[in-house]
Amino acid sequence: MEKEKIAQSIDILKELDIDMWMIVEKESELLADPVMDFVIGTGVTWLSFFIFTKSGEKYAIVGNLDKEKIESLDLFDKVIPYTNSPKESLFEIMGDKNPSKIALNYSVDSPSSDGLTYGKYLKLQSLFEGTDYMNRIISAEELISKLRGRKSDEEIRRTEKAIDITLDIYDKVTEFVRPGMTEKDIAAFITGEREKLGLKPSWEEEMNPSVFTGPQDTGAHSGPTDRKVERGQVFNIDSGVIVEKYCSDLQRTWYVLKEGETKPPAVVMDGFDTIVKSIQLSFDAIKPGVKGIEIDTIARDYIVSRGYTEYPHALGHQVGRTAHDGSALLAPSWERYGKLPYLELEEGQIFTIEPRLYLKDHGVVTIEEMLVITAEGARWLSAPQKEIYLIR
Repeated sequence: MEKEKIAQSIDILKELDIDMWMIVEKESELLADPVMDFVIGTGVTWLSFFIFTKSGEKYAIVGNLDKEKIESLDLFDKVIPYTNSPKESLFEIMGDKNPSKIALNYSVDSPSSDGLTYGKYLKLQSLFEGTDYMNRIISAEELISKLRGRKSDEEIRRTEKAIDITLDIYDKVTEFVRPGMTEKDIAAFITGEREKLGLKPSWEEEMNPSVFTGPQDTGAHSGPTDRKVERGQVFNIDSGVIVEKYCSDLQRTWYVLKEGETKPPAVVMDGFDTIVKSIQLSFDAIKPGVKGIEIDTIARDYIVSRGYTEYPHALGHQVGRTAHDGSALLAPSWERYGKLPYLELEEGQIFTIEPRLYLKDHGVVTIEEMLVITAEGARWLSAPQKEIYLIR
């Protein structure tokens, strides 16, 4: 996979007319650049430079103790070890290539592109002292955004496998849950099913799965509690697993029938159907070249038009090696999201769509689906929830 992503990165360098991409890394075990696992597949100890050029050359300048490990990856044309200082080797490459644009991993809005710490930036600045190289620095955000976003067939296959496993577990939840169980009981069941498969959660285990039942003020990013599942209320679950380094992130909603009920009350069904319709409207509008804010607006406006309060978050995010991946978002023009809602969507990106609404007497109704953008529009990766799941 690392060779595939490196080849893709060189194609993107050509596309963006960027001469050089430089990853600066040190003590990866302590604080790793997000692209290290993605492109290199391992970490380093000493200050290191991984350099890719638009003409196709691939260099690694590493401490002499890291040399053998990096060479064994068979990713680079040349692995150059150093003992005292990397400066001489770095200058040799820079002088030979004389890049006019040097992309470094920093970004104001995108965490996946912001792996260069300020300390490593200052160290690079001191190494380049007396040269013009620092004036040629640009952000690698656009490059990394495309690299992480444009999924290969293999990346999509791994993601689909993670999705299928998550949905299989949700099917078991419907059979398992009974009134009186707590959120923690349900979470423990899901965790047990995941652990039987030897898989890790897509995000920290304390909040994966997240389980929310009945009326509450708890935010979406919180763990399960001792609240009990009660008849006449809805509950929802947010969970995902990692398969071969790729994540799923899915939410589903259930209704717990009262004694004598055969279906949820009209107020619950109206909320649920509103969520389902908002997701479908958004899905139908997704295609390459559309901006994320346009998709968010479709779902947000529809939900508000139905008399509900708008959801207090983005409609959807990219998924990949992490549950929240990439740069472009399906999001409103709020300051917290910066320029990300205005980035154009691209073929190969995997997104969630996850609107929600609150029913005062019943709880939160939400669904989170996953899709991949195609040349023609979009394709569901998860089988969409069209009917509310019932607990009897």
